[in-house]
Amino acid sequence: MTHQGLRDKLLRLMTEQGSVRSPQWRDAVAVTPRHEFLRGGYFRWVEGSSPTAWEPVMPDDPHWLTGCYSDVSLVTQIAGTIVPGEIRGQILRQPTSSSTFPGLVVRMLEDLEVVDGARVLEVGTGTGYSTALLCHRLGDERVTSVEVDAGVSARAAAALAQVGHAPHLVVGDGLAGHKDGAPYDRIIATCGVLTIPQEWIAQVGPGGTILATVCGWLYSSELARLTVREDGSASGHLLGGQISFMLARPHLPPPLGMLPDTGAGVERATSVGADVLDDWTARFVAQIAAPRAQRVTLDANEHLLLDVEAGTWALVYREGQAWRVRQGGPARLWDDVESLIARWREAGAPDLDRFGLTISPDGEHRYWLDTPDCPLSLDG
Repeated sequence: MTHQGLRDKLLRLMTEQGSVRSPQWRDAVAVTPRHEFLRGGYFRWVEGSSPTAWEPVMPDDPHWLTGCYSDVSLVTQIAGTIVPGEIRGQILRQPTSSSTFPGLVVRMLEDLEVVDGARVLEVGTGTGYSTALLCHRLGDERVTSVEVDAGVSARAAAALAQVGHAPHLVVGDGLAGHKDGAPYDRIIATCGVLTIPQEWIAQVGPGGTILATVCGWLYSSELARLTVREDGSASGHLLGGQISFMLARPHLPPPLGMLPDTGAGVERATSVGADVLDDWTARFVAQIAAPRAQRVTLDANEHLLLDVEAGTWALVYREGQAWRVRQGGPARLWDDVESLIARWREAGAPDLDRFGLTISPDGEHRYWLDTPDCPLSLDG
C-alpha cells in the first residue's frame, strides 16, 4: 500500500476512535505525511526481551512505512544521543525521544481548542509531526516550537522544510517557554511535567489555555487543560484517558543510589496495602501525597517507597493476609499516602476525569474533586 493509502487508513481509524473530531484537524492529518518525519528510522521493541531491547527500523526495511502509519508511539532516540542509523543489532538503553502515537497527538490538538488566528507555543518539537499539523491549521507564522535537544530540533527543521513548513523553532529549555514570542493564546506540551512552570502561565494571556500532562515519579499521569486568569493563576480539569508522555528531562527522578537500611524504623499495621499502587488513579493520588517518592518493588509482598532528596522511606509489606509498614527518615511518607487514599475512597474513589488542578499566582499546585472548593490535599 502507498503512503497515501496508509495515511487514509490511519485517518479512518482515528476518526472511528474519536481522536479526530473536527474537519480542520481531519484535513491536517490527511495532507501531512508522517513518514517524512521518520526518515531517520525508528526503534522497534524486541518482543520478549528482558531487559527491554530495541532494534532499528530504517526506510529500507519492508515494515518501515507500515510502522510509520501505525497508531503507536515510535522511539526515535535512545540514551540522549543515539539514533537508529547508528545502531546495528540491538541496544539495551532508555528511550529519550519519540514520535507520539498519532491518535494521541490529534486528540490533544482537538482538546487544545484553537481558533483561527491563535498563536501557539509547543513545548517539545520532537520529530516535528505535531508541529506540522499545527502549521497546517494555523499558519507557520503562528507556531513556535521549543526543543531542548539541538540534534532533534535540526532533524525536525529539515523534515518540516521537506513538507513545506517553516515555523519558528527554538532550541532551549521548554520549561522556560519562549518569552520573546509571548503572549501566546495556547501552550501545548508533548512531554510530561511534575508541575506546571510559572513561566508558561506568565507567557499565556488571560483566558488562554495550557494543555500538558502532569506526572509523578510513581508513573501515573493525566492530561490537564488549564485556563489562565488575570491574577496569574491557572485552573482547570484533568481530561481522563490515562495519558502519559516521557518526562521533561529536568523533571526526571534522581538516581536511587544505595537503598536505606529498612531493618530499623517505626513499624505499624496499615489499612492501605502497597497493592493500591497497582491502580492508575490511586497511584496518582499517592503522588499528590508524596510528590517526590519513587517505588521499588523488592518482591511481590514487599515494596519500598523512597524520597531520595528528603531521605524518607516507607517499607510496605504483607504479613499473612495483612499489610504492615515500617518507616524511617524525617517524615512519615506512608502516613501521608494512607491519609489521602482514605479521603479519595471516602469520596467514592472517583476517576481522574473528576479531578482538577488550580495553580496559585505564587505557584502552589492544589488538586480538587469536581470543583475547586473540594480540595484533595493533606491540608484540605
